Amino acid sequence: MILLWAMLGSMLLASWGLRWDIQWHQRIGRDSFWIAPHLMTYAGITLLVVLSFGTLVAGTLRPVKDRLRMFGLVGTPGVHLAAWGIALTVLAAPIDDLWHRLFGLDVTLWSPPHLLGLVGAAVNTLGCLVIAREVYPAGSRGKLAATLVAAAMVYGTLRVASSQAFEFAQGEGGIAFHAYGILGALLFPLALVPAARLTGLRAAPLLVWIVAVLLRLSGELVAAAGFRLTQPVSVLPAGTASTSAWAVADSGMVLIAPLVPILVLVALDLRRRPLLASLGHGVILFALVAWIEAISPALGPLTPGIGATLIALVLTGVAALAGAVAGRWLGGILLRLS
Repeated sequence: MILLWAMLGSMLLASWGLRWDIQWHQRIGRDSFWIAPHLMTYAGITLLVVLSFGTLVAGTLRPVKDRLRMFGLVGTPGVHLAAWGIALTVLAAPIDDLWHRLFGLDVTLWSPPHLLGLVGAAVNTLGCLVIAREVYPAGSRGKLAATLVAAAMVYGTLRVASSQAFEFAQGEGGIAFHAYGILGALLFPLALVPAARLTGLRAAPLLVWIVAVLLRLSGELVAAAGFRLTQPVSVLPAGTASTSAWAVADSGMVLIAPLVPILVLVALDLRRRPLLASLGHGVILFALVAWIEAISPALGPLTPGIGATLIALVLTGVAALAGAVAGRWLGGILLRLS
Protein backbone atom coordinates (compact mmCIF):
# COMPACT_ATOMS: atom_id res chain seq x y z
CA MET A 1 0.00 0.00 0.00
CA ILE A 2 2.86 2.36 0.83
CA LEU A 3 4.43 1.62 -2.57
CA LEU A 4 1.16 2.36 -4.36
CA TRP A 5 0.60 5.75 -2.75
CA ALA A 6 4.27 6.65 -3.09
CA MET A 7 4.01 5.96 -6.82
CA LEU A 8 0.82 7.98 -7.12
CA GLY A 9 2.48 10.84 -5.22
CA SER A 10 5.50 10.69 -7.52
CA MET A 11 3.25 10.78 -10.57
CA LEU A 12 1.47 13.79 -9.08
CA LEU A 13 4.83 15.54 -8.64
CA ALA A 14 5.70 14.82 -12.27
CA SER A 15 2.28 16.06 -13.43
CA TRP A 16 2.78 19.31 -11.49
CA GLY A 17 6.08 19.78 -13.28
CA LEU A 18 4.46 19.07 -16.65
CA ARG A 19 1.64 21.52 -15.94
CA TRP A 20 4.15 24.19 -14.99
CA ASP A 21 6.27 23.37 -18.04
CA ILE A 22 3.30 23.79 -20.39
CA GLN A 23 2.59 27.22 -18.91
CA TRP A 24 6.29 28.06 -19.10
CA HIS A 25 6.26 27.43 -22.85
CA GLN A 26 3.12 29.54 -23.23
CA ARG A 27 4.29 32.49 -21.14
CA ILE A 28 8.08 32.43 -21.30
CA GLY A 29 8.87 30.73 -24.60
CA ARG A 30 11.70 28.41 -25.46
CA ASP A 31 14.02 27.21 -22.75
CA SER A 32 16.90 24.94 -21.73
CA PHE A 33 16.63 21.56 -20.07
CA TRP A 34 17.63 22.93 -16.67
CA ILE A 35 14.53 24.98 -15.93
CA ALA A 36 12.60 24.38 -12.71
CA PRO A 37 9.52 22.71 -14.33
CA HIS A 38 11.75 20.15 -16.05
CA LEU A 39 13.56 19.42 -12.78
CA MET A 40 10.25 18.90 -10.99
CA THR A 41 8.96 16.61 -13.74
CA TYR A 42 12.09 14.48 -13.83
CA ALA A 43 12.25 14.34 -10.03
CA GLY A 44 8.85 12.65 -10.09
CA ILE A 45 9.92 10.33 -12.91
CA THR A 46 13.13 9.41 -11.06
CA LEU A 47 11.14 8.51 -7.96
CA LEU A 48 8.84 6.34 -10.08
CA VAL A 49 11.83 4.52 -11.57
CA VAL A 50 13.35 3.92 -8.14
CA LEU A 51 10.08 2.74 -6.61
CA SER A 52 8.95 0.47 -9.42
CA PHE A 53 12.25 -1.09 -10.45
CA GLY A 54 13.44 -1.16 -6.85
CA THR A 55 10.40 -3.29 -6.01
CA LEU A 56 11.16 -5.60 -8.94
CA VAL A 57 14.78 -5.97 -7.87
CA ALA A 58 13.70 -6.74 -4.30
CA GLY A 59 11.21 -9.28 -5.61
CA THR A 60 13.93 -10.89 -7.72
CA LEU A 61 16.34 -11.20 -4.80
CA ARG A 62 13.61 -12.71 -2.62
CA PRO A 63 11.24 -14.33 -5.10
CA VAL A 64 7.71 -15.27 -4.08
CA LYS A 65 5.88 -18.19 -5.64
CA ASP A 66 3.53 -17.43 -8.55
CA ARG A 67 5.00 -13.97 -9.18
CA LEU A 68 5.53 -12.87 -12.79
CA ARG A 69 9.08 -13.00 -14.19
CA MET A 70 9.91 -10.66 -17.07
CA PHE A 71 13.38 -9.82 -18.41
CA GLY A 72 14.82 -11.56 -15.38
CA LEU A 73 12.88 -9.43 -12.87
CA VAL A 74 10.19 -10.82 -10.58
CA GLY A 75 7.13 -8.97 -9.34
CA THR A 76 3.36 -8.68 -9.51
CA PRO A 77 1.70 -7.82 -12.84
CA GLY A 78 0.83 -4.35 -11.55
CA VAL A 79 4.40 -3.51 -10.57
CA HIS A 80 5.70 -4.83 -13.91
CA LEU A 81 3.19 -2.71 -15.81
CA ALA A 82 4.10 0.38 -13.79
CA ALA A 83 7.83 -0.22 -14.17
CA TRP A 84 7.88 -0.83 -17.90
CA GLY A 85 5.52 2.08 -18.44
CA ILE A 86 7.84 4.52 -16.71
CA ALA A 87 10.73 2.93 -18.64
CA LEU A 88 9.05 4.20 -21.83
CA THR A 89 8.94 7.70 -20.36
CA VAL A 90 12.64 7.53 -19.46
CA LEU A 91 13.44 6.25 -22.97
CA ALA A 92 11.62 9.27 -24.39
CA ALA A 93 14.13 11.68 -22.80
CA PRO A 94 17.21 10.83 -24.94
CA ILE A 95 14.99 10.49 -28.01
CA ASP A 96 13.61 13.97 -27.29
CA ASP A 97 17.15 15.34 -26.98
CA LEU A 98 18.08 13.78 -30.34
CA TRP A 99 14.86 15.15 -31.86
CA HIS A 100 15.74 18.67 -30.78
CA ARG A 101 19.31 18.32 -32.07
CA LEU A 102 18.02 17.21 -35.47
CA PHE A 103 15.00 19.50 -35.85
CA GLY A 104 15.53 22.30 -33.35
CA LEU A 105 13.45 23.37 -30.35
CA ASP A 106 9.68 22.99 -30.57
CA VAL A 107 6.69 23.61 -28.35
CA THR A 108 4.39 20.88 -29.62
CA LEU A 109 3.11 18.01 -27.50
CA TRP A 110 2.68 15.88 -30.57
CA SER A 111 6.32 15.18 -31.35
CA PRO A 112 7.13 11.43 -31.24
CA PRO A 113 9.26 11.61 -28.04
CA HIS A 114 6.65 13.69 -26.22
CA LEU A 115 3.89 11.24 -27.15
CA LEU A 116 6.10 8.32 -26.10
CA GLY A 117 6.61 9.98 -22.71
CA LEU A 118 2.87 10.50 -22.26
CA VAL A 119 2.11 6.90 -23.26
CA GLY A 120 4.67 5.70 -20.71
CA ALA A 121 3.09 7.85 -18.00
CA ALA A 122 -0.37 6.49 -18.82
CA VAL A 123 0.86 2.87 -18.76
CA ASN A 124 2.59 3.49 -15.42
CA THR A 125 -0.64 4.79 -13.92
CA LEU A 126 -2.61 1.87 -15.37
CA GLY A 127 -0.14 -0.28 -13.46
CA CYS A 128 -1.19 1.56 -10.31
CA LEU A 129 -4.80 0.57 -11.06
CA VAL A 130 -3.73 -3.07 -11.05
CA ILE A 131 -1.61 -2.63 -7.90
CA ALA A 132 -4.64 -1.18 -6.10
CA ARG A 133 -6.49 -4.43 -6.78
CA GLU A 134 -3.48 -6.46 -5.69
CA VAL A 135 -2.91 -4.81 -2.30
CA TYR A 136 -6.42 -3.85 -1.13
CA PRO A 137 -9.26 -6.23 -0.25
CA ALA A 138 -12.38 -6.13 -2.40
CA GLY A 139 -14.83 -3.41 -1.43
CA SER A 140 -12.37 -1.44 0.72
CA ARG A 141 -12.34 2.34 0.74
CA GLY A 142 -8.60 2.39 0.14
CA LYS A 143 -9.01 0.37 -3.03
CA LEU A 144 -11.75 2.69 -4.29
CA ALA A 145 -9.73 5.82 -3.47
CA ALA A 146 -6.57 4.52 -5.17
CA THR A 147 -8.55 3.39 -8.23
CA LEU A 148 -10.23 6.78 -8.62
CA VAL A 149 -6.95 8.70 -8.22
CA ALA A 150 -5.10 6.46 -10.68
CA ALA A 151 -7.93 6.61 -13.22
CA ALA A 152 -8.07 10.40 -12.82
CA MET A 153 -4.36 10.59 -13.59
CA VAL A 154 -4.83 8.49 -16.73
CA TYR A 155 -7.74 10.75 -17.73
CA GLY A 156 -5.58 13.83 -17.07
CA THR A 157 -2.75 12.44 -19.19
CA LEU A 158 -5.13 11.83 -22.07
CA ARG A 159 -6.56 15.33 -21.68
CA VAL A 160 -3.07 16.83 -21.85
CA ALA A 161 -2.24 14.79 -24.94
CA SER A 162 -5.47 15.99 -26.60
CA SER A 163 -4.91 19.68 -25.81
CA GLN A 164 -2.51 20.12 -28.74
CA ALA A 165 -5.60 19.69 -30.92
CA PHE A 166 -6.56 23.32 -30.31
CA GLU A 167 -3.33 24.53 -31.89
CA PHE A 168 -3.82 22.03 -34.70
CA ALA A 169 -7.31 23.48 -35.21
CA GLN A 170 -5.90 27.00 -35.40
CA GLY A 171 -3.31 25.97 -37.94
CA GLU A 172 -5.47 23.80 -40.19
CA GLY A 173 -9.12 24.83 -39.82
CA GLY A 174 -11.88 22.88 -41.59
CA ILE A 175 -12.54 19.44 -40.12
CA ALA A 176 -9.44 19.90 -37.92
CA PHE A 177 -11.34 22.69 -36.14
CA HIS A 178 -13.14 19.86 -34.31
CA ALA A 179 -10.00 17.81 -33.59
CA TYR A 180 -10.33 18.10 -29.80
CA GLY A 181 -13.89 16.80 -29.82
CA ILE A 182 -12.92 13.88 -32.04
CA LEU A 183 -9.85 13.00 -29.94
CA GLY A 184 -11.75 13.39 -26.68
CA ALA A 185 -14.45 11.02 -27.90
CA LEU A 186 -11.76 8.48 -28.77
CA LEU A 187 -9.34 8.80 -25.86
CA PHE A 188 -11.32 9.71 -22.75
CA PRO A 189 -13.21 6.38 -22.64
CA LEU A 190 -9.81 4.67 -22.28
CA ALA A 191 -9.77 5.98 -18.70
CA LEU A 192 -13.48 6.18 -17.93
CA VAL A 193 -14.65 2.76 -19.13
CA PRO A 194 -11.98 0.84 -17.14
CA ALA A 195 -12.77 2.98 -14.08
CA ALA A 196 -16.44 2.02 -14.32
CA ARG A 197 -15.58 -1.67 -14.74
CA LEU A 198 -12.99 -1.77 -11.96
CA THR A 199 -15.10 0.07 -9.38
CA GLY A 200 -18.50 -1.25 -10.42
CA LEU A 201 -19.92 2.21 -9.68
CA ARG A 202 -22.37 3.93 -12.00
CA ALA A 203 -21.01 7.30 -10.82
CA ALA A 204 -17.37 6.30 -11.46
CA PRO A 205 -16.93 8.65 -14.50
CA LEU A 206 -18.17 11.62 -12.45
CA LEU A 207 -15.93 10.75 -9.49
CA VAL A 208 -12.92 10.36 -11.80
CA TRP A 209 -13.65 13.71 -13.42
CA ILE A 210 -13.95 15.46 -10.04
CA VAL A 211 -10.62 14.05 -8.87
CA ALA A 212 -9.00 14.98 -12.20
CA VAL A 213 -10.25 18.58 -11.88
CA LEU A 214 -8.91 18.81 -8.32
CA LEU A 215 -5.52 17.47 -9.45
CA ARG A 216 -5.48 19.98 -12.32
CA LEU A 217 -6.28 22.85 -9.95
CA SER A 218 -3.48 21.73 -7.63
CA GLY A 219 -1.15 21.91 -10.64
CA GLU A 220 -2.30 25.45 -11.32
CA LEU A 221 -1.47 26.45 -7.75
CA VAL A 222 1.97 24.84 -7.98
CA ALA A 223 2.69 26.58 -11.30
CA ALA A 224 1.59 29.96 -9.92
CA ALA A 225 3.80 29.51 -6.86
CA GLY A 226 6.68 28.42 -9.08
CA PHE A 227 6.45 31.51 -11.27
CA ARG A 228 6.39 33.75 -8.20
CA LEU A 229 9.46 32.01 -6.84
CA THR A 230 11.57 31.87 -10.02
CA GLN A 231 10.30 35.05 -11.76
CA PRO A 232 11.46 34.03 -15.28
CA VAL A 233 11.67 36.63 -18.04
CA SER A 234 9.49 36.06 -21.10
CA VAL A 235 10.95 36.17 -24.59
CA LEU A 236 7.51 36.18 -26.24
CA PRO A 237 5.84 39.29 -27.70
CA ALA A 238 3.35 40.89 -25.33
CA GLY A 239 -0.15 39.41 -25.57
CA THR A 240 0.94 36.25 -27.43
CA ALA A 241 -0.24 33.82 -24.75
CA SER A 242 -3.72 35.32 -24.40
CA THR A 243 -4.48 35.22 -28.14
CA SER A 244 -3.15 31.76 -28.93
CA ALA A 245 -5.07 28.51 -29.24
CA TRP A 246 -3.38 27.40 -26.02
CA ALA A 247 -5.37 30.08 -24.22
CA VAL A 248 -8.48 28.21 -25.32
CA ALA A 249 -7.03 24.83 -24.31
CA ASP A 250 -6.21 26.14 -20.82
CA SER A 251 -9.42 28.05 -20.27
CA GLY A 252 -11.74 27.26 -17.42
CA MET A 253 -14.51 26.62 -19.94
CA VAL A 254 -12.61 23.72 -21.52
CA LEU A 255 -11.80 22.37 -18.05
CA ILE A 256 -15.45 22.40 -16.94
CA ALA A 257 -17.10 21.56 -20.30
CA PRO A 258 -16.64 17.76 -19.94
CA LEU A 259 -18.95 17.76 -16.90
CA VAL A 260 -22.10 17.58 -19.04
CA PRO A 261 -20.78 14.72 -21.25
CA ILE A 262 -19.64 12.95 -18.06
CA LEU A 263 -23.16 13.23 -16.66
CA VAL A 264 -24.40 11.64 -19.88
CA LEU A 265 -22.11 8.68 -19.18
CA VAL A 266 -23.62 8.33 -15.72
CA ALA A 267 -27.20 8.70 -16.95
CA LEU A 268 -26.76 6.08 -19.68
CA ASP A 269 -24.74 3.83 -17.30
CA LEU A 270 -21.31 3.34 -18.82
CA ARG A 271 -20.93 -0.01 -17.02
CA ARG A 272 -23.81 -1.67 -18.86
CA ARG A 273 -24.08 0.33 -22.09
CA PRO A 274 -20.54 1.44 -22.95
CA LEU A 275 -21.23 1.95 -26.66
CA LEU A 276 -24.35 4.06 -26.24
CA ALA A 277 -22.95 5.99 -23.29
CA SER A 278 -19.65 6.74 -25.05
CA LEU A 279 -21.50 7.82 -28.18
CA GLY A 280 -23.62 10.26 -26.17
CA HIS A 281 -20.53 11.49 -24.35
CA GLY A 282 -18.66 12.09 -27.61
CA VAL A 283 -21.49 13.96 -29.34
CA ILE A 284 -22.15 16.28 -26.38
CA LEU A 285 -18.41 16.92 -25.91
CA PHE A 286 -18.11 17.70 -29.62
CA ALA A 287 -20.97 20.24 -29.45
CA LEU A 288 -19.74 21.99 -26.29
CA VAL A 289 -16.13 22.30 -27.42
CA ALA A 290 -17.22 23.51 -30.87
CA TRP A 291 -19.25 26.25 -29.19
CA ILE A 292 -16.32 27.25 -26.96
CA GLU A 293 -14.03 27.44 -29.98
CA ALA A 294 -16.58 29.41 -32.01
CA ILE A 295 -16.85 32.17 -29.38
CA SER A 296 -13.10 32.41 -28.75
CA PRO A 297 -11.06 35.20 -30.42
CA ALA A 298 -8.33 32.76 -31.43
CA LEU A 299 -10.50 30.12 -33.14
CA GLY A 300 -13.85 31.81 -33.79
CA PRO A 301 -12.89 33.20 -37.22
CA LEU A 302 -11.95 29.67 -38.32
CA THR A 303 -15.36 28.12 -37.57
CA PRO A 304 -16.09 25.81 -40.53
CA GLY A 305 -19.29 25.47 -42.49
CA ILE A 306 -22.01 22.87 -42.04
CA GLY A 307 -20.41 20.37 -44.42
CA ALA A 308 -17.10 20.10 -42.58
CA THR A 309 -18.93 20.10 -39.24
CA LEU A 310 -21.19 17.20 -40.25
CA ILE A 311 -18.19 15.18 -41.44
CA ALA A 312 -16.42 15.91 -38.15
CA LEU A 313 -19.54 14.86 -36.23
CA VAL A 314 -19.62 11.52 -38.06
CA LEU A 315 -15.91 11.04 -37.28
CA THR A 316 -16.67 11.83 -33.64
CA GLY A 317 -19.33 9.14 -33.54
CA VAL A 318 -16.94 6.58 -35.03
CA ALA A 319 -14.21 7.67 -32.61
CA ALA A 320 -16.57 7.38 -29.64
CA LEU A 321 -17.56 3.82 -30.55
CA ALA A 322 -13.91 2.88 -31.10
CA GLY A 323 -12.99 4.42 -27.76
CA ALA A 324 -15.73 2.45 -25.99
CA VAL A 325 -14.55 -0.84 -27.52
CA ALA A 326 -10.92 -0.07 -26.70
CA GLY A 327 -11.81 1.03 -23.17
CA ARG A 328 -13.80 -2.14 -22.53
CA TRP A 329 -10.93 -4.23 -23.88
CA LEU A 330 -8.44 -2.36 -21.68
CA GLY A 331 -10.65 -2.76 -18.63
CA GLY A 332 -10.83 -6.50 -19.28
CA ILE A 333 -7.05 -6.74 -19.47
CA LEU A 334 -6.65 -4.86 -16.18
CA LEU A 335 -9.18 -7.17 -14.51
CA ARG A 336 -7.35 -10.26 -15.74
CA LEU A 337 -3.95 -8.93 -14.65
CA SER A 338 -5.19 -8.44 -11.11
